[in-house]
Amino acid sequence: MRHGVARFVTGFLALPVALYLFYVVWPFAQAAGYSLTDWGGYSDRQEFVGLDNYVRLLSDELIRKAFWHNVFFLVTVPLFTIALALFLAFLLNVGGREDRAGVRGVFGSGLYKVIFFFPQVLSLVVVAVMWQQIYRSDSQGLINGVLMKIGLVDPDNPIAFTADPEPFLGVPAVLWWLLLIAVWSGAGFYMVLFSAAMQSIPRDIYEAALLDGAGPFHTFFRITLPLLRDTVSVAWVYLGFIALDMYALVFVMTPSQGGPNHASEIFASVLNFTAFQKGQFGYACAMGVALAIFTILLAALQLRITRRERIEF
Repeated sequence: MRHGVARFVTGFLALPVALYLFYVVWPFAQAAGYSLTDWGGYSDRQEFVGLDNYVRLLSDELIRKAFWHNVFFLVTVPLFTIALALFLAFLLNVGGREDRAGVRGVFGSGLYKVIFFFPQVLSLVVVAVMWQQIYRSDSQGLINGVLMKIGLVDPDNPIAFTADPEPFLGVPAVLWWLLLIAVWSGAGFYMVLFSAAMQSIPRDIYEAALLDGAGPFHTFFRITLPLLRDTVSVAWVYLGFIALDMYALVFVMTPSQGGPNHASEIFASVLNFTAFQKGQFGYACAMGVALAIFTILLAALQLRITRRERIEF
């Protein structure tokens, strides 16, 4: 058996690896190849243009605007989602009062976990359509309807949430409303992830801290957060990937899939418009390759910065 391990393992891995190479790696390689051409997507005519598409990326004003919008999501989506998820996980696991059974979460924590996790089971498109009705800029919209009923909004001048390009803190207002949806839909999953990680922390550590007079604030920042550093690091990378996408929300919720006036354009929306509306598939492939390289480098940098020796309990 020892002499046949290599053939045994190879026999099991050959088909999955072949399928992965054909359906995942090969399309990436094709996209990289097309990015060096002027292929229009709807014919077999294509000419080699070298790195011209990548040089064009550097001077494209719309790409520059979309890039900074992605950077906004790259910073805010992980930051707010992780902060909210950590807060909820801490409350539901060790935020309650100490009793004879030791440290525990708040009353009804099991029910709260189900409620907070519920948005995660919904498709992102379903979430976008639901929030589209909440954000509607007429009396049928949930927020505008409530504000009109209590007299805080003029029925003739409702709030235009996802059609508002006016900046707030230097960022188009529509991006803040999209950020709210992204955090609402993702916080539940990471709350469960952090809850599982917190349950692996021995309760004796929390009980010793309480005996020493540590309050919830010091317990969280001196015990919980340092011991969850590896989990938080992985969550930040995953959320970074999500932040660099955001295509479903932008496509469903914003005017002209990136409006108004390009105020919510992101890399993916510009790529889609360039390929399928303008017929410039070679240039769109260059956008995709550039985004893939940026994503890989960002993930590697994040994991490198947060790497440390594993703590054993």
